[in-house]
Amino acid sequence: MNRRRWKNLPGWLLLSLMVFWAGFPFLIMLSVSFQDMQQIYARGLSLLPKPFRPEIYRLALSKGHWLRYLWNSFYVAGMATAISLFINAMTGYAFARINFPLRRFFFVLVLVGMMIPTQVTLVPLFILIRHFPLAGGNNLFGQGGTGLVDTYAGLILPYIAGSFGVFMCRQFYVLFPAELDEAAKIDGCSRFRTFLLIYLPLSKPVLGALAVLKFTGAWNEYTWPLVMTNTGLDRITTVQLALTAFRNEGEIFWNQLMAATLVSTAVILIVFLSMQRYFVKGLLAGSIKE
Repeated sequence: MNRRRWKNLPGWLLLSLMVFWAGFPFLIMLSVSFQDMQQIYARGLSLLPKPFRPEIYRLALSKGHWLRYLWNSFYVAGMATAISLFINAMTGYAFARINFPLRRFFFVLVLVGMMIPTQVTLVPLFILIRHFPLAGGNNLFGQGGTGLVDTYAGLILPYIAGSFGVFMCRQFYVLFPAELDEAAKIDGCSRFRTFLLIYLPLSKPVLGALAVLKFTGAWNEYTWPLVMTNTGLDRITTVQLALTAFRNEGEIFWNQLMAATLVSTAVILIVFLSMQRYFVKGLLAGSIKE
């Protein structure tokens, strides 16, 4: 038994080093968030703030309307995640379980979408949102108004579909036996009812993993909210945009910036910890070859 422990020691040391390497930036953030600016500039990198200043968090969260910013980010990320999970699952089910003309061709198009950088689609997406028909004063042809700019819908729509989510769901659903569909058909279930009542409840692992990835991506997004919120209205400002308030032309308030960033990061950690039981299972789903 002791020999086995000594044999595993290098592996444990390596894992401990990796954990420390990954967690060290968070320790720095936590330390800086409890120091005043004089401490930061005078002492440089320090893990033990002296004196300890918890009021930095109060100062940071008093800039602007942080409860509103947190709600905006949570609403946008939550709605985008919920809608995208249903759409991705339904699309993945269609590709995996329904034989229709040009199915492989359309699936290849979905895979091609995974290879296109999001920066390439930024301008076309903005044009589509800006000229969305019958929204924001636009006519039927998308002219005359602002479309969905400066709205929740404009922030949410680009996240509700994604090639990676469709791919994951498709790879998950192809593992189910054909007898499941045949049994549902004998019981009188339509395709939609089969998906809704049988496949969707069995999709917790893959949807749990997708939920973490989608929510994290939408929560941390900076570029798209920056493009979409032209007027800088607090009612739709997200957390990532609000973080820019801690820097100006002359100075960056590192302590307040780190405090606000840790508050934002805590939300992501809570989401991940609540879904971690499904996360690994979901990432491994579909790894078996057809």
